Parts: sequence; C-alpha cells; structure tokens
Amino acid sequence: MSPQTMGPLIGIGVALAIILLRNRRKRTLRPHLLWVMPLIVTLAISMGLWAVNAHPHFGPWAILSFIAALALGAFAGWWRGKTITIEKEPDGSLKAQASPLGLILVVGLFAARAGLREVMEANAAAWHLDAVVVTDAFMLFALGLIIAQRVEMYVRARRVLAGGTDSHVEVAA
Repeated sequence: MSPQTMGPLIGIGVALAIILLRNRRKRTLRPHLLWVMPLIVTLAISMGLWAVNAHPHFGPWAILSFIAALALGAFAGWWRGKTITIEKEPDGSLKAQASPLGLILVVGLFAARAGLREVMEANAAAWHLDAVVVTDAFMLFALGLIIAQRVEMYVRARRVLAGGTDSHVEVAA
C-alpha cells in the first residue's frame, strides 16, 4: 500500500476513535432543528450534481442506478436512525445517543466505497462504467442516507415527546 493510500486511512482511524469516544455520552436532541442538516446536504449535493454534470444525457441504466443508490441510501439511513437511542429527560428535553452499530455502518460504507473505487478504476473500460454516473450515484446514496436518518429520528423523537417509548432496533452482534 502506498503512502498516498495510507494517509487517509490513518486519518479515518483517528477520526473514528474520536467519534467513538464522543458518542459515549448522550447529547441534546432538538427535533425542530433536524431539518437543517438534510437541507444543507441537499443544497450542496444538488449544486454538485448540477455543476459537474452540465446537463449530460444519461441513459436508462444511469437513471436506474441513481434510483437504486437513493433507495439504498434511504434504507441505510433508516437503519442507522433506528440504532440511535432517544430518551426523554425529567426536565422534558430529549437526549440521543448514537449506537456504535450506526458508526460501524458508516465506516463499512466508506470502506466499501474505497474498495469499489480501486476495482472500478481498474475495470471501468471493460465494464463500460461512466465515472460521472458512479460519482453521482454515491452522492445520491449519501443524500438518501442523511435524509432518511433525520426523518426516522424526527418521527421517533415526536413519539417520545408525546409520551411513548423509544423503539430503536437492537441488533445482536
């Protein structure tokens, strides 16, 4: 493995350790602000898709890959949102604690993306892959993940505020 490849991996490892340590404590959840991050990401990705593509003509396979990426991202986001524990404090505020499983999902997705990049670069011509389509599909996957996670958290937070219980998914390892 080259030093150019090792540098980002070391950075990801350090960031992962910091995030795991940060996620050990509960953080205040403000359901009325959960729309902010999806809006920012939607605007950023939309500008990226519009600026990079400059209106190329995509075929039916590209459109299908975009739909599949968005759907898979939404499923991953829903699952990640279900792994977050949401509790109502005695003072009426909400506290959320991310599960290590959700972080493992995201790290696994980044690792899969890195592995796919190597494979796709080596076989792009043989597989007739368009780099723009693959990049756009990954961006749409991320968009689906972020939006679905926040929607799931909002729905569950409203349920907890209304007096219900949190029904996050317990996944046995």
